[in-house]
Amino acid sequence: MERLNRTAARAASYPEKIIQFGEGNFLRAFVDWIVWKTDKATDFNAGVVVVQPIEKGMVDVLNAQDGLYHLNLQGIDKGKPVDSLDMVDVITRGINPYSDFDDYIALAENPEIRFVISNTTEAGIAFDPACRMEDRPASSYPGKLTQLLYHRFEYFKGAPDKGLIIFPCELIFLNGKELKKCIYQYMELWNLGDGFKEWFENACGVYCTLVDRIVPGYPKDNIGELLGRAGFDDRLVVKAEIFHLWVIEAPESVAKEFPADKAGLNVLFVPSEAPYHERKVTLLNGPHTVLAPVGYLSGLDTVKECVEDPLVGKFVRKVMFEELIETLDLPSEELKQFADAVIERFVNPYVKHFVTSIMLNSFPKYRTRDLPGLKTYLQRKGTLPQGLVLGLAGIITYYKGGKRGDTEIVPADDAAILSLLKDLWAGGDTGKVAEGVLGAEFIWGEDLNAVPGLTRMLADKLALIQAEGMRKAVESVVR
Repeated sequence: MERLNRTAARAASYPEKIIQFGEGNFLRAFVDWIVWKTDKATDFNAGVVVVQPIEKGMVDVLNAQDGLYHLNLQGIDKGKPVDSLDMVDVITRGINPYSDFDDYIALAENPEIRFVISNTTEAGIAFDPACRMEDRPASSYPGKLTQLLYHRFEYFKGAPDKGLIIFPCELIFLNGKELKKCIYQYMELWNLGDGFKEWFENACGVYCTLVDRIVPGYPKDNIGELLGRAGFDDRLVVKAEIFHLWVIEAPESVAKEFPADKAGLNVLFVPSEAPYHERKVTLLNGPHTVLAPVGYLSGLDTVKECVEDPLVGKFVRKVMFEELIETLDLPSEELKQFADAVIERFVNPYVKHFVTSIMLNSFPKYRTRDLPGLKTYLQRKGTLPQGLVLGLAGIITYYKGGKRGDTEIVPADDAAILSLLKDLWAGGDTGKVAEGVLGAEFIWGEDLNAVPGLTRMLADKLALIQAEGMRKAVESVVR
């Protein structure tokens, strides 16, 4: 079978107007698909140049295919099953700034570049004071972006029409404001001057967004069938559900420049994305984050299996309908309808969403998706939500490593977190493990041992998992 590339396949060519930080499954199945659909439906005519945000990534594979890949969308749309396979051709090339910094920084000199879009996980939008302006590149995403913006400011001599529109897609509340704060910190750290600050404030815009689409990723279970349908050897096939929602907190002037809402897509430009964000992160991402370790350690592999399992399914529903839903202030009937819809998406028969793919960077995810609910529940009910605490115990147990049957458990997170968990588990004392994890302020931004009763409950659940296994621990929560 012929390898997919622009010589073998008929593909459109677009001018580079968008810089995208991140080459992973979600961005390709969501943002790049939306750009592709918008290009086809309007006169947007935008290509995407991808920047690899970390040193090791997939831009080499992306470049080997000239930016082409297939997207398989599956689900139910208006009562009818959908199983589409399309070749997305908006990515022009990929750049690894760690090996090709000059190519990266030269992007700032392209007058047609207008947008920056990113998804660098929850841990990506963070200020690292160790970054320097002369680094090639700065290690953090905000640092890299500040380098790019400053070079553009200098190259175009502060021209007001050469500013950039920036859409962070990381699942952080007010992600645009958080990213902007980091950029200001680098301006001060690197002494970039008032002129650059004024240009950034007046010519650029950093907007808060919310993204929603379940993306299981590479469809290894039926890749042979999909390659047969595609007619090419494509190593970047990605699968996603048909549902999608992109909420962008930006004025009408931005919507006119980025006309995705005019392409028949579920893209909303709104005055505030806060209510959409809180509902989605709490009732979709929150359950995802805790069902993944609990389900995996209960012998299950996919989200669908977790929800349909008689025991783990009760756990998932308890977390959603008895714990997290109680922490939100929207009308109860509206919340229940949304939660019911989330359950339907979780059991989509066309999408096999492996829970191990959810486990990447679990601690930052728990901090942003579940910890706020845990605190609010405690405040309102006077007790801790046992399901959410068990979910944290599941994450900590998963990070212990070892094996599930014959399969090696390989957690993926920040090196400092992995090192901490390794050291804590080496002692074998679940009480000290609980105390050490909760006391890691570099993870949580605070000492969670101060939360009344949390250390004891977490230690007890860790001990139960170690002694009798996860399914027994789940039984203790849902009985």
